[in-house]
Amino acid sequence: MDDHSLISNLVLALVLAFAFGFIAQRLRISPLIGYLLAGVAVGPYTPGFVGDSGLAFQFAELGVILLMFGVGLKFSLEDLWAVRGVALPGALVQMGSATLLGWGVGLLMGLPHAAAIMLGFSLSVASTVVLLRALEERGIVKSENGRITVGWLVVEDVAIVLAIVLLPAFAAIAHGEAATPAESLRTLGLTIGKIGVFVILMLIVGARVFPWLIVRIAHTKSRELLSLGTLSLALGVAYLAYALFDASFALGAFLGGVALNGSKFTHRVAEDSQPLRDTFAVLFFVSVGMLFDPMTLVREPLGVLAIVLIIMVGKALAALAITSLYKLPLRTGLMIAAALAQVGEFSFVLAGMGVRLDLMTPETYNLILASALISVALNPAMFRVGEIIAQRHEARSEPAAPA
Repeated sequence: MDDHSLISNLVLALVLAFAFGFIAQRLRISPLIGYLLAGVAVGPYTPGFVGDSGLAFQFAELGVILLMFGVGLKFSLEDLWAVRGVALPGALVQMGSATLLGWGVGLLMGLPHAAAIMLGFSLSVASTVVLLRALEERGIVKSENGRITVGWLVVEDVAIVLAIVLLPAFAAIAHGEAATPAESLRTLGLTIGKIGVFVILMLIVGARVFPWLIVRIAHTKSRELLSLGTLSLALGVAYLAYALFDASFALGAFLGGVALNGSKFTHRVAEDSQPLRDTFAVLFFVSVGMLFDPMTLVREPLGVLAIVLIIMVGKALAALAITSLYKLPLRTGLMIAAALAQVGEFSFVLAGMGVRLDLMTPETYNLILASALISVALNPAMFRVGEIIAQRHEARSEPAAPA
């Protein structure tokens, strides 16, 4: 079996993800919960077969690369600009509120400042997969409310990408490896400088070369060559960012997608790469589930409850406050609040990096995983509650019919 560990782990992960995801769908909860539970089933904290965690991390890395490439393909500066007045301050206020709440709860739990900040920031971003699926199920992705929510999400995603890029420098400062303020600033400056050069290359050179290259490939009228070219571009740019610019795979893949956005074959590229992106996104969630210790729910029930309240109440109230400040309809504010009252893939990515960089303990990581499972499972209920509140408010606001 050892000679075929890649195949055995891949097959078992996909089969269990399908089985658990199907059951979750039939129970009318997010299939993402099923994928995470499939990982728990083959993790080291449950009896039976134990998957290879090393392979799981590599699956997860590929999943993040393809996920970020897909986000980049959907990233439209024009759409974001149209809703900038609400999406930009809203996302920043909500992320700031969640970070501060998480920091405060972390300090009360006895965490050091760096770990508490990491906890809060990991809770500040919503799941792209869960949010887009919720909007698609309600047919409101292209509506005004949907565009505001997606724009809000894009701002959060960009902020998380920047955080992923700067996290190693933050870790060096937190561990005292940058001994003086000047060295700390130099570390941050060097990181930002390298990333800046890479971003400029992608947005100026890549935005011209990549669409031209995809058009040339498309003219061969070979579907498999177009799919292979797209995959090569996503993985190649991600590796280039990592190997030459000390950036993350995630940022490279994201910018590769952004560079392709707007070309006449963007829709086809996104459509052709969707099955592969979906498959590796599933493997990402399975690999995350492998790291979850279910006994966390027994050992730290109050910690889990506190974090769930930050996600589902604190983030929702922050979103509702900013939409009320901009005088958006209550229905819009409630929908945005419900859509963002959960955490997912990028929270796992950021928290996982925090563990690897010794900024966060595995115990804190498990608190985030447990809270994420609960928030995603309860997210549909948040939408239903928001709908009920909106309907009652609208009924009270309707003028009485003349006698």
